[in-house]
Parts: sequence; structure tokens; C-alpha cells
Amino acid sequence: MKKESGATWKLGLFVIVGLVIIISTIYFIGKQKNLFGSTFHLLSKFTTVSGLKVGNNIRFSGINIGTVAEIELLTDTSVMVALLIRKEVKKFIKTDATASIGSDGIMGDKVLTISPGSINGKNVEENDLINSKNAIEIEDIMKGMKTSVDNAGIITEQLAQFTYKINNGNGALSKLISDEDFSKSLKGTLINLELSSKEFSKFTAKMNNGKGALSKLVSDEEFSKSLDSTMTNLQTGTKKLSENMEAAKSNILLRGYFNKKKKAEAKRLLQLQKTKENLKKKDSINNIPKL
Repeated sequence: MKKESGATWKLGLFVIVGLVIIISTIYFIGKQKNLFGSTFHLLSKFTTVSGLKVGNNIRFSGINIGTVAEIELLTDTSVMVALLIRKEVKKFIKTDATASIGSDGIMGDKVLTISPGSINGKNVEENDLINSKNAIEIEDIMKGMKTSVDNAGIITEQLAQFTYKINNGNGALSKLISDEDFSKSLKGTLINLELSSKEFSKFTAKMNNGKGALSKLVSDEEFSKSLDSTMTNLQTGTKKLSENMEAAKSNILLRGYFNKKKKAEAKRLLQLQKTKENLKKKDSINNIPKL
């Protein structure tokens, strides 16, 4: 009799523990899936859900706030996703919020993320449709990586060609690296250029601070005025000399001299004209064809 009562007690304890475990599991799963407590629904339309499944978590500001309730294919390019969200976060989600699909880690399950809208935006209501942002597909990432690898291969090949030409070519850069005589010549040119620059610097310093005529012409205002005055006097003297020559031509005593000189010049020009005409005649005779 005692043995039967002991077995019954153990069986009852086992059943009670089992029920506690089952109830705890149901509560935990229900809480994770929002089976208990107040909830509301939102909708979002995607062109592709990228492997999203019913039951996947929904996150807002990094916190799990709900689960994906339903996924419905509308057309070949449109998928409607129903979101089941806890009601207490409703006041934080605005009508201009955006839904996007990501991954929970590198190889984790898909997660639907809701980005907050504007602070002054209107709060969402039951079954409101919020905007969506297409997820980056793995295929697109792989294509981008392939393009990057191909470009890296091309750059590597071109770099190899460049280094080969540098080592074996005859260009200026190749000579600068490998030709010692060219390097020395270039170094000498740079030294000469530096010396020329220094000499020019000294010249400009003397121009600015020296006492020579050129320096005074550039920087001395009094010297410049004196030079202007000298040039003006020289111009005036030349003009007066020209006037004196004209007056001398009209003088009775010198008129004969100037007339004689004028006649001699006219005679010279006449003689030169005759010489040119004779040369033309000779050329025309020489060009007549002989019979």
C-alpha cells in the first residue's frame, strides 16, 4: 500500500512539473509572437522580401516590437507584408516611417526594421500602409564584389606594365630612376635654376634698394621727374633746330647753297631713273627669241 502511494506521489509531481514547463513554454513563445497583450497591424509593400518569413521579428530603434504576421504575393513584382506590433509602441511610429528588410547578423534570420519618421509626423493607425525600402540582395553584393575583383585585376596588370616600362623604358621617368648620367644632368639643371633664381632675387633687391640709374628710374620719383624734364627739353630743342633749318633755307645768303644741293639731288634721281630704264631695255632685248 505504501509502495503504491509513493508511486502515485512521484507520478503527480512529474505531471505537475511537466505542466509548468509546458505552460512556461507556451507563455514564452506567445510573448515572443505577441499572442498575449494588445497589438495592432501595419502593412508595407515590397518588390521582394529577400527570404523574409512569417514569424520573423520586427525591430524599431533596435528593439523587438512585433513579428511578421502574414506575407501575401500581390503580383510578380509586389509583395504585401502584414506586421503585428505591440500597441504601446504605436505612439512612436509615424506615418512617414519606412520599413526595410535586413539580417540578424551575417548568417542570421531576416529581420524587418522600421525606421522612425519625422518627430512632428502623425501617428499611425490600424492597418496603415507605411513606406518600404528594398533590401540589398546577396546577388547584387556578389556582382559588386566581382566587378571590384575584375577592376583590381585590371589595375594590377596595368601597374605591372607600368613598372616594367619604368625598369626597361627610355622615358624621362625611367631615366630619372635608372640612368645615373641623366639624373646628374637633371640635378645640375636644378642647381643652375636655383642659382639663377638667387641672382634674380639679388637683382630685384638692388632694383628696389640700389642707387643706379635703372633703380632710380623704377623707384626714385625725383629722378623720374628729372628724366621727364630732360626728355621734354630735348624734344623742344629738336623742334627749335628744325625751325632754324627752315629759316636758314629762306635766308638770301644760304639760299643758293640749298638750291644747288636740291638740284644735285634731282639730277641724281634723274640719272638713277635713266639707268633703270636702260637695264629694262637690255633685258627686253635679251629675251627676244633668236630665229
